Amino acid sequence: MHTTDPIADFLTRIRNAVKAKKKFVDIPSSKMKISLAEILKNNKFIRDYNVVEDNKQNVLRVHLQYVNGTPSITGMKRISKPGLKSYVGKDELPRVLNGLGMAVLSTPKGLLTGKQAKKEAVGGEIICHVW
Repeated sequence: MHTTDPIADFLTRIRNAVKAKKKFVDIPSSKMKISLAEILKNNKFIRDYNVVEDNKQNVLRVHLQYVNGTPSITGMKRISKPGLKSYVGKDELPRVLNGLGMAVLSTPKGLLTGKQAKKEAVGGEIICHVW
C-alpha cells in the first residue's frame, strides 16, 4: 500500500500501538524511519528497534517502552506535512511542553532533536513533536 505521508503513518502506528498497550509495532522500513526510531530510542521514548528482513520489504519493529504500565510516549504530532512544510532557523527552535517533550528536525546534518540542533547551531524542517 502506498501512503502519501509515510512519517505521519509511522507516528500514527506508534500512537495506536501505545493506546492498545502493545509490546511492539511493525512498520514498513525506510532510512528516515530508522533514524527517527534511533532518536526515539536515544531519548528513552522507546525501548529498542530492529529491522526484520522480509522477502518483499524490510520491516522496522519498534519495541515500545512502559514504566509501571504507563507508556513513555504520551503524544506525538506531525508538524511539517507534505502540503505545508514548516521550517525554522537556528534562532527559532521550538520548545515542546516547556522542555518535557522534544522536537525532531531534518537538518543538513541529518535528523536531530531540538536540543542537538541548538548545540550544532542549525535550523531545518520540523518533522514532529514527541512528548
